[in-house]
Amino acid sequence: MSEQRAGRPSRARAAGCAVLCGVVLLAPLTGCGPRTSSAARFPDVQRMLDARARAVQHRDEAGFLAAVDPRAAAFRARQRATFGNLAGVPLTDWHYDLESIGAFPLPDGTAGERLAAKIRLRYRLKGYDSAPVNAVQYLTLTERDGRWLISSDTDGAASGRVGTRQLWDQGPVRLVRGRHSLVLGGAGHQARLKDLARRADQAVPAVSAAWKGEWAGKVVVEAPDSVERMAQLMGSDDPSGYVGIAAVTTGEAGVRAAAPADRVIINPDAYEELNDLGRRVVLTHETTHVATRTVTTADTPLWLSEGFADWVAYRGTRRRATVAAPELTRAVHNGDLPDRLPTDADFGFRAGADRLAKAYEGSWLACRMIAAKWGEAKLLAFYRAAGQGVTKASVGGAAGPMEAATTAPTPAGPAPPATGARHRKPARADRTDRALRSQLGVGLAEFTRQWRAYVRKVLRSG
Repeated sequence: MSEQRAGRPSRARAAGCAVLCGVVLLAPLTGCGPRTSSAARFPDVQRMLDARARAVQHRDEAGFLAAVDPRAAAFRARQRATFGNLAGVPLTDWHYDLESIGAFPLPDGTAGERLAAKIRLRYRLKGYDSAPVNAVQYLTLTERDGRWLISSDTDGAASGRVGTRQLWDQGPVRLVRGRHSLVLGGAGHQARLKDLARRADQAVPAVSAAWKGEWAGKVVVEAPDSVERMAQLMGSDDPSGYVGIAAVTTGEAGVRAAAPADRVIINPDAYEELNDLGRRVVLTHETTHVATRTVTTADTPLWLSEGFADWVAYRGTRRRATVAAPELTRAVHNGDLPDRLPTDADFGFRAGADRLAKAYEGSWLACRMIAAKWGEAKLLAFYRAAGQGVTKASVGGAAGPMEAATTAPTPAGPAPPATGARHRKPARADRTDRALRSQLGVGLAEFTRQWRAYVRKVLRSG
């Protein structure tokens, strides 16, 4: 049975979100006067949310339901079930913040004053999360007799505002605690949860043996009942982008302090298709992403972050390259040797199975080559340097002309005015080039040439 690779949320999409958020945050600076936050404009709403959060922490069902519109009978019943599903979850923190109103178009025909609210939920799991998980909810708030109450969490769906579901929104939650792991999933799959906990407990020390950086040494795994429910945990109602992907890791890359907690989310359909080694590789791969998250930034090319995670996962398995990289082996034997390192686009959820497989395999071989030729310590040093960007990565590096950024995306729109190479912000490929020079003594073009020769050699020799 073939091994399937794990996937990660698109970094390009995350970067785009960061740009948009930056625009929103900067906009008030150019306005005519100060703007008041939604929580300050609607203090009664925030007080209602605070009381609801306290009810969750105190396991107070009546207090939790007191914030729900009694006229919304179906929604109230679902909220009662959600509260019950939380019973065994080891919460240590739970907060709601009103971020904005007018977040989505409200449906017509409902009496009473209403608000379309964007709410930020933050929570932590006791013993596992040093920082909170962040999740967005889109709620309809209705004023009843001078009180704001929650009347729906689905009105925003028509305009694409679906929010991020949690496991307890989907049904009863079962927990399996491992030595280094906590696995949460549906009540009907206890055997799967135990298997995941066992493999996660094996993955954590394997990652710690390879990655010498500081990390928590724990992993939280979520195992929904279907790929559709997996998509909901990722904030989407469209599961098509996750079909065939065994797992994803959530978390905010490159943030050392107050970073949102990481989660490994399993696609049960794809995971069940894996053989024993495939499951081991997937859990170790994703745990590596958790361990390296604080030094993985927008400067880190995906071929490096994904290749390194696979290198850790296959480390010590003595897996032959032709067996671990079947798609790329087939391509090389057919005379189709890749002429460049994998780009971020090659890792897209919709890139196609063949393209995605070859991207992972080529990336793994790049990291395997570094470890074999320069040593494991240099591989780790290059990983850190690549994430630090141009300033730190180039310290102590060999001087020389910048080579063409052949793998950098072409920016949309008109070219920026020429200000001289000294003042131009380097493309990521330029920064990768400098990190390579500083740690391995070769530039990106020469590294790519050596990688192509290495791929040809190891995949033709078996």
